[in-house]
Amino acid sequence: MADQKRELFDGLIRIHVLLHAVHEPIFGLAMMKELEHHGYHIGPGTLYPLLHGLERSGLLRSTFDRVEGRRRRLYKITPAGKRALEKAKEKVGELHQELHEEHPRKLPGKHGH
Repeated sequence: MADQKRELFDGLIRIHVLLHAVHEPIFGLAMMKELEHHGYHIGPGTLYPLLHGLERSGLLRSTFDRVEGRRRRLYKITPAGKRALEKAKEKVGELHQELHEEHPRKLPGKHGH
């Protein structure tokens, strides 16, 4: 994904991650596959720093699990993550509505005169 496009979609990818984490613990590879299903082709070099950033922000918490003898880092949503997801849902709803209006609301100021 081109850098400009990825920068634009980073917020949406974070929302996808939180949305899945609210339902079950997530791990990197499964999340990459899920995001690919939605048309986001991101690799581990993009996803893992994003997950670590969400953890540093207090929105996710990670633990280690053993799967087939290997350690796997699982990410769970935190209460702050749940609050952030609820706020994001409101904002995405507003944006969705405005995206589908024929004419977005005029900006305040001199441009409307």
